[in-house]
Amino acid sequence: MNISGIHHVTAIAADPQRNVDFYAGVLGLRLVKRTVNFDDPGTYHFYFGDAVGSPGTIMTFFPWPRAVAGSSGSGMVGTTAFSIPRDSTAYWIERLSAHGLPAHLLNDWSGRAAVAVQDHDGLELLLVAEDDDDDDARAAAWGDGPVPADHAIRSFHGVTLRVADPELTARFLMDVFGMSEAPGEGPHLRFTAPGNSPGRVIEIEPSDEAGRGGRGTVHHVAFRARTDEEQSRWRDMLSEAGHSVTPVLDRQYFRSIYFREPGGVLFEIATDAPGFDHDEEAESLGTELKLPSWLEPRRTAIEEILPPIEEKSYV
Repeated sequence: MNISGIHHVTAIAADPQRNVDFYAGVLGLRLVKRTVNFDDPGTYHFYFGDAVGSPGTIMTFFPWPRAVAGSSGSGMVGTTAFSIPRDSTAYWIERLSAHGLPAHLLNDWSGRAAVAVQDHDGLELLLVAEDDDDDDARAAAWGDGPVPADHAIRSFHGVTLRVADPELTARFLMDVFGMSEAPGEGPHLRFTAPGNSPGRVIEIEPSDEAGRGGRGTVHHVAFRARTDEEQSRWRDMLSEAGHSVTPVLDRQYFRSIYFREPGGVLFEIATDAPGFDHDEEAESLGTELKLPSWLEPRRTAIEEILPPIEEKSYV
């Protein structure tokens, strides 16, 4: 088995409205699901992605209003990189600057142009310019939001892992996930998954600095399993290799297992099914607060705790 790419990335934010305003309003992703943190149902869980929330496009957040500022360090994800069309960097520099967000053009980021920016919580983001030759990604890009379809974010490009011993993590990516080493820049190691799925690129950055989870940091990165059977095989293989793997957990829109790779980064393997139209029609994704069946009896109390969220007419 090989890992084909990223399924989703989950991060921590502070203010829920500001989180929606940035990812839906500035980046132009679609809010495909508003639900709650199943382990802390007094907190939202937002999912942003392409038009249907395809695996490989989904950025998710736990917005805790009182979250302290975090810092990315060893054993954590550093940068989360999205893919944009090749000729869109100038558009994004102008758009981000117009919203008061300092954005920097990187002319040669692993051989590509990229736009570096941080969200309001300090989360490190890259918009990587790539050849737009994927018809499926182009068709699925959310073009009904504030960003024209010609410039819209397509999917993930990849993530950067910060670890103390890059060789350990590199060996895991190659020997277990089936990735191949690719040319990188500077001290970074770079790996790609086989095939053409989104989110195929994993970079490793050496770091001895201790990090701290909190707002502006990634909680975990999830990789794709196309079926439950494939996920089960991954769980067996990882367990036999000595990794401590959780039982399968039902996240309503996918099923998940979690473990830490040798460098300490929290990894998840999530199934493609059942998807985000599991409990909403595709045209109305993200418009209502959706709760799992075991939390429905508490809906009134939960809604009283959660701050109201407005999806505005963004420009």
